[in-house]
Amino acid sequence: MALTINTNALALTSQRNLGITEEKMKKTIERLASGSRIVSAADDPAGLAISDGMNATIRSLNQAMRNAQDGISLIQVFEGGTFEINNMLIRLRELAMQSSSDTVGARERAMLNNEVQELKNEITRVARTTTYMDRELLAGEKVKLEFQVGTGNVADKDRILFDPGNTDLRSESLGVGDLDIRFKEDAQNALPTIDEAIIRVNEMRARIGSSQNRLQTTLNSQGVYRENMMNANSRIKDADMATETTNLARESILRQAGVAVLMQANETPRLALRLMNGG
Repeated sequence: MALTINTNALALTSQRNLGITEEKMKKTIERLASGSRIVSAADDPAGLAISDGMNATIRSLNQAMRNAQDGISLIQVFEGGTFEINNMLIRLRELAMQSSSDTVGARERAMLNNEVQELKNEITRVARTTTYMDRELLAGEKVKLEFQVGTGNVADKDRILFDPGNTDLRSESLGVGDLDIRFKEDAQNALPTIDEAIIRVNEMRARIGSSQNRLQTTLNSQGVYRENMMNANSRIKDADMATETTNLARESILRQAGVAVLMQANETPRLALRLMNGG
């Protein structure tokens, strides 16, 4: 075996291998600390590109789900207003039915009519106070809304159109603005008018309910899609903790062995000096 002083080949080899071990150990610790298999682009360039694309989709899906939930909230505001208006129309019909019979007199009809007038005013008030984001939803303002529930920009794939039709549910628009039941004949003639108003409100409620069911179905499917995307992204990017823990133990042992070997390699120049000194 050659013994040299200027160039310690054994020490250089040991040092190089120890540096490789240190670099591997550093990567393993980074993965364990971050929980990610891809800490930097150099770890897996293709995997990083795929993972970042999936992450963008996942975050967009989260917002799309919030959009769908906001759409459901808006529709529930619609539903609350139409529910109360429908109840008041039913009460109007009940009062008109009572006034249509000769079992009540003029004084009683006048009392019944007082409630009718108050209900008409309340129908208009509820229609005007059913608002969302400062928009009057049931007072004649044109309502035609788009809910962004997809991650792209294709109208029929990524957006749901909400168009409840004529949303003016004020008393005048419903045809009950001039309703008066002080006389029996007027009360009898009011029944078909109230029936038409009830049908119109219920038709709107049916459209609103259908849109709400569609949004809820969309929300459910988005949840499944997001779950699958997150699972796929996890398989690409997340670190396998069991594997990385095993790697850490292995690299730790190799580092200790490398340090020991380097110490032994540094003894070579000393052996050469001992030869020069005669042993």
